Amino acid sequence: MEARVITQATGMQTITSESRTSQELAAWSALSRHWPEYLIEAAALGTFMVSACVFVVLFEHPSSPVHQSFETASMLRRALIGLAMGLTAIGIIYSPWGQRSGAHMNPAVTLTFLSLGKIAPWDALFYVTFQFLGGIAGVLVANLVIGPALQDATVNYAVTVPGPGGPWIAFIAEFVISMLMMSTVLWVSNSRRLSRYTPLFAGVLIATFITVEAPLSGMSMNPARTVGSAFHAGEWTALWIYFAAPTMAMLLASVLYRFRKGAHRVFCAKLHHCNNQPCIFNCRYGDLNAQ
Repeated sequence: MEARVITQATGMQTITSESRTSQELAAWSALSRHWPEYLIEAAALGTFMVSACVFVVLFEHPSSPVHQSFETASMLRRALIGLAMGLTAIGIIYSPWGQRSGAHMNPAVTLTFLSLGKIAPWDALFYVTFQFLGGIAGVLVANLVIGPALQDATVNYAVTVPGPGGPWIAFIAEFVISMLMMSTVLWVSNSRRLSRYTPLFAGVLIATFITVEAPLSGMSMNPARTVGSAFHAGEWTALWIYFAAPTMAMLLASVLYRFRKGAHRVFCAKLHHCNNQPCIFNCRYGDLNAQ
C-alpha cells in the first residue's frame, strides 16, 4: 500500500515536472521567435510617452512661450496636445514598427485580443510586460532630455490622476472612452472598406478624448501609459481606475461585438494590416479581403 502511494506521488511529480518543462519551452519558443515584436511594443509606447511628455511641457509648463501665448485658453491647449498625440499615434501605427507588432501599445488592448483568440497566451504575456517596460523607459528618456521642466508640479511627468470630480467620475469617464475606442477599432479594423483607415479613427478619438475628457481622469485608457508616468512621479493616486476601467470596458466592447457580429468576424489583432510585414497573430486577414 505504501509503495503504491509513493509510486502515485512520484508519478504526479513527474507529470508536474513535465508540464513545467513544457511551459518553459513554450515561453522560450515564443520569446525566441517573436522578440522583435515585443521590443517594438516597448519602443512604440516609449515613443508615445516621450511625445506626451514633450507636448505636455510645451503647452502646460508656465515658463513655456507656447503656454504663455494660450494661458487663458485651457481647452485650446488640450486640443493642441490632443492633435499632437493623435498624430503621434497615427504615425506609430502606420510606421513599419506598428505594421509589424500591430501597435497595441496597451495591455487592455492585448488582453482583449487574447479573449478573442487572436493572440497566443505567451505572446500576450510578453506584449503586456514589454508595454509596461516601454512606458517606464519612455518617460525616463523624456526626463533625461527635458530635465526639471518635466518634474515641475504643473507637469509632473504627465501623470494621469482623477480630476476634481473624484475617482468614480474618473472611472466612469475612463470606462466610456475605453469602450468607445475598442468598439471603434473592432468595427473599423474588421471592415474590408475601412480597415486601412483604423489608425486615423484611433488618432481622431485620442485627440478628441484629450480635448474633452482629460479634465475628468487625465485621459489614459492604458494601464502601461499611467504606470510609465506614475513610476517616475511617485504618484499612484487611484491607480486601480487606470487598470480596471480600460480593461473591463475593452473586454465588454469585445463581448458586444461578438454578440452582434460573431467571433468569426474578428480577422486579426493588428490595428493596421494593409502591409507586407509578418504577422504573429491568429490571422485571417486574407478572408476579409476575399469577401
